Amino acid sequence: MLLIGLMSGTSLDGISAALVRFTRDGARIVPDLLGFEVLAYSTAQRERMTRALQQGTPEEYCRLNFDLGEWLAAAALRLLASSGVARDEVAAIASHGQTIWHVPGHSTWQTGESAVIAERCGIKVISDFRVRDVAAGGQGAPLVSAADRLLFSSRDHWRALQNLGGIGNVTVVPPGGDDRGVRAFDTGPGVVIIDGVVRRHFPELRYDEDGRLAREGRTIHEVVASLLDDPYFLAPPPKSTGREFFDQAYIDRFIAMCRGARPDATVSDMVATAVSLTATSVADSYRRFMPEPVAEVVVSGGGAKNPALVEAIAQSIAPTRLVSFDDIFFDGEAKEAVAFALLGYLHLTGAPGNVPTATGARGPRILGKVTPE
Repeated sequence: MLLIGLMSGTSLDGISAALVRFTRDGARIVPDLLGFEVLAYSTAQRERMTRALQQGTPEEYCRLNFDLGEWLAAAALRLLASSGVARDEVAAIASHGQTIWHVPGHSTWQTGESAVIAERCGIKVISDFRVRDVAAGGQGAPLVSAADRLLFSSRDHWRALQNLGGIGNVTVVPPGGDDRGVRAFDTGPGVVIIDGVVRRHFPELRYDEDGRLAREGRTIHEVVASLLDDPYFLAPPPKSTGREFFDQAYIDRFIAMCRGARPDATVSDMVATAVSLTATSVADSYRRFMPEPVAEVVVSGGGAKNPALVEAIAQSIAPTRLVSFDDIFFDGEAKEAVAFALLGYLHLTGAPGNVPTATGARGPRILGKVTPE
């Protein structure tokens, strides 16, 4: 079965689109990534969505819902064109859309109109994956846990799969992907603070390219220690977070704390401190909430392309080894789009897509809503 997965993440870099063929090998699901594209957001698009995450009118949200549907459809169509696959070969498009607001355990809101995607592409769309888990008492996140268990587990050892998008999340998977041992939670910021500091001072940059700014800076350790006292980091799983917490006001406070602790702090110092905050929060969450004998941590997402961040995490979790998702599977930036393609596949085959031990839901649920072609 062939599906397209569409993902717009908390980093607001663009839309990831993955074309995946899923086949069965006994009880195992095997993904074959046939194509992957990233449709980068323009500065105007990114600023518009950033505003929507902070404040907006009903009209603005209404227009953004339809316009994002157009952008998601464009990403799907470009992927089909580059892959040479006909529309009628695709069983469905699985679209996560863009999270506008997320209240863990209470409500969640993703935008990007599925009817627009279906109309432009002529393909059935499955969307709105998080709401059923939340309705069942779950956090509605992380949802990549199903893919981590079904597609990316090790045959012979415990593995942690750490994603570094705007927000960081980890799934702990036992050998063979036994669903009884899977746990997952959001570790805290991924690159959202790093990117926020960079974009504040260098609007022409989307992120710290190759970690150059971080490498030039000196970490302000007292800022990291102070921020890690926040109750979120201390709370046990299941738990999830997002830009509702790590928002522009948080970034402003982070910058002010850096300047207060070190009046001559450079932008590089702030970026280095943001890197340390992410790396330390990841390592600290492992020590607190990961009792399993994890042999390796597999890192993916946009943050995995930042060598300064990857090195900081590797040092923080030593002697546990850190490996790149790219080296074991495929381009790690495609991982979340593939994960949502899997959730679409599970929906079509009548299988649950949530992992209750990860989200805290009352039980397994089939996720997503269907918009006909």
